[in-house]
Amino acid sequence: MTKPEGKKKFRMIDAVLSVICVVFVAEAAAPVAAIGNSQYFWWIFLMIGFLVPYGLIASELGTTYNGEGGLYDWVRKAFGARMGARVSWYYWINFPLWMASLAVIFPEMISLISGWEVSTIVGIIIELIFIWIVTLIAFFPVSDSVWILNSAAVIKVFLALIVGVLGIYGAITHGVANEYTVQSLLPSFDVKSLSFVSVILFNFLGFEVITTMADDMENPKKQIPQAIIIGGLVIAAIYIFSAFGIGVAIPTAEISTSSGLIESLQLLTGNPTGIFISVMTILFLLTLFGNMISWSMGVNSVAAYAADNGDMPSVFKKRRKNGIPFGAPMMNGLVASFVVIIAPFIPNEDLFWSFFALNLVMFLLAYVPVFPAFLKLRKIDPKMERPFKVAGNKVFLRLLAYVPMSLIIIALVFIAVPMDSSSSTLKATLPITIGAVVFILIGELIIKVKRIGYLSIEEEGINYEKIKD
Repeated sequence: MTKPEGKKKFRMIDAVLSVICVVFVAEAAAPVAAIGNSQYFWWIFLMIGFLVPYGLIASELGTTYNGEGGLYDWVRKAFGARMGARVSWYYWINFPLWMASLAVIFPEMISLISGWEVSTIVGIIIELIFIWIVTLIAFFPVSDSVWILNSAAVIKVFLALIVGVLGIYGAITHGVANEYTVQSLLPSFDVKSLSFVSVILFNFLGFEVITTMADDMENPKKQIPQAIIIGGLVIAAIYIFSAFGIGVAIPTAEISTSSGLIESLQLLTGNPTGIFISVMTILFLLTLFGNMISWSMGVNSVAAYAADNGDMPSVFKKRRKNGIPFGAPMMNGLVASFVVIIAPFIPNEDLFWSFFALNLVMFLLAYVPVFPAFLKLRKIDPKMERPFKVAGNKVFLRLLAYVPMSLIIIALVFIAVPMDSSSSTLKATLPITIGAVVFILIGELIIKVKRIGYLSIEEEGINYEKIKD
């Protein structure tokens, strides 16, 4: 694919802010706060057990194999086309599901600050507007939207700091909604809390998206590792600070996964409406656009690239004259639109969490083979130049790969598998389980059809050679 000429270049600050914009998602702060005070243990544990090894592995793979395929390329090179196709499907389908989960927040936020009850039809129209604005912006180069990425990153940090600062003020002046004792800070193994721990993993994933922007960078071999390391540390600190503010304001059992951040500001300021809350809500909603725009660029590139290799449906191959994917964004918009239209018929009161959790399942599935791919590529491609290479012996490298992979698998179980047969658990979890199974089967069907087509073409080529002979 020919790259557009005369593009603006990412500076180091752009790269770091892009990592923050991509990886730090403000809407995930509330589900994490719903874990309770034991979230602090899980943050520290997962920073050491997941963020550090994942960051090191992503840095090596991203600077060694820095094509636009990202993790799809890594897995395909290591394990072949079938596994690469699965990764590309899981990685892509999570995006329209995530877009749908963010879309359903908009009507709720409007009702929260205005007191106006948004009807189902009006709510769907608002959701569709959000989806198609994001879809249209995705038709343009990443560097044209760098101001959106940087602005969204700054707004996210600002919101997190506001919540954290108000949390400290509230704790000093009014006390806290949740008691901070040694016992409460220990890890909680409550099933509901453990399902939200997966959101921390989600909050730590996405660094590889920055590798798909390598061609827009001045010095990608240097900027990618630095952006991941600096961005990762900043992101972890921001999350912990904002989660503290939410925990000060709202009892854990009452935290809404969708509107918890804004509700915490309402409680901390003692004002459920007013200019301040309205401005904060608008800024929060703007960050949702930033999330989608930053992720769409990486996801669409991977999907189009996989389609070029015959591992995704042909519609994903379509590009505009400037080389930017057209088919992938259109499919994003169509799938997300379909999901929000059928949403009123889904038997789950927390639609945001239903769609967000389903997005989590598909997203995490895409990362499972990345870690063993790191080890396999070290073995089968030892002569490849590695500008950034993780140091360590074989035992250390295996631990570095298999510990985070195991954590992802455990998280998947707690998100998508009902842990008891109570009606409330089944009502909350079964839609996620069924949705995950359906999308996995669709992916396998696509792989089978594409494989049959590939074998037919290959067979025709062989027959043609025989006729020539």
